Amino acid sequence: MPGTLTVAAVQAGPQPIGADLAPYADAVARHAADGARLVVHPELHLFGADHLPEAERTDALLASAVPLDGDLVRDLGAIARESGVWLVPGSVCERGPAGELFNTALAIAPDGSVAASYRKIFPWRPFEPYVPGDRFVVFDLDGSTIGLDICYDAWFPEVSRHLAWMGAEAIVNVVKTTTPDREQEVVLARANSIANQVFTVSVNTGGPVGRGRSLVVDPEGAVLAESPGDEETVLSTSIDLDHVARVREHGTAGVNRMWSQFRPGDAEIPLPLYGGRIDPASWAPHAPSTTSPRQPLL
Repeated sequence: MPGTLTVAAVQAGPQPIGADLAPYADAVARHAADGARLVVHPELHLFGADHLPEAERTDALLASAVPLDGDLVRDLGAIARESGVWLVPGSVCERGPAGELFNTALAIAPDGSVAASYRKIFPWRPFEPYVPGDRFVVFDLDGSTIGLDICYDAWFPEVSRHLAWMGAEAIVNVVKTTTPDREQEVVLARANSIANQVFTVSVNTGGPVGRGRSLVVDPEGAVLAESPGDEETVLSTSIDLDHVARVREHGTAGVNRMWSQFRPGDAEIPLPLYGGRIDPASWAPHAPSTTSPRQPLL
């Protein structure tokens, strides 16, 4: 059942590719000792190539890509298990079965298993080398449903909408924005929360690489915690996931109930852009019958 979830949203600079994981493990343990149940790091946090000349970065990312059943993910599972926390270690460069390069966010359970993996659907083109993913992902965290997306995904309202429809009460958005458009992303984090009545935990890379301004937003768009700049910081925030059910029942600001928009007998609405439709009978959010299968890391 939903309840209070304490999140440590870690705004920090990326670690160089192949860096020793011991300091990272120590930091996760400190967040756990401070009371965090969920620890979140920015996009590609353990795959920093920013110290390299720009022309060499894509090759470095390609060379660093790992399978999800490999040593790195197994080591991250051990870190989560030793600290007893849910861990979103940002995203990793995933080597797909046919050699594809994916930008993949992971959610690792306190028992060390991979509770979910999500491949970024909207790589930041033309600047990123990744192959797009092909599905939205939510997972169960202690009886609550959490969605995953990555950076530029937040610019596409279809992503947040589908995650909320799949039952997400909070969306974890891991980010590596190094450009001036973080200003707009802060607006989008609030807008996506408002439009879908979900929490958003948007964790950006810190300076000097990233623009920072990480934030946690509630289902009515109120900012619960925010970093005003790019300094290294931890937003330690307790979010009341039951607030999602309350705001959907009583309305945003006590008035707007978007997920209760349709009535029995309303006609379907064509969506020409997608070659699909809105079916009023299936509009309301629901708890998924299945979530991404866990992968044991033994």
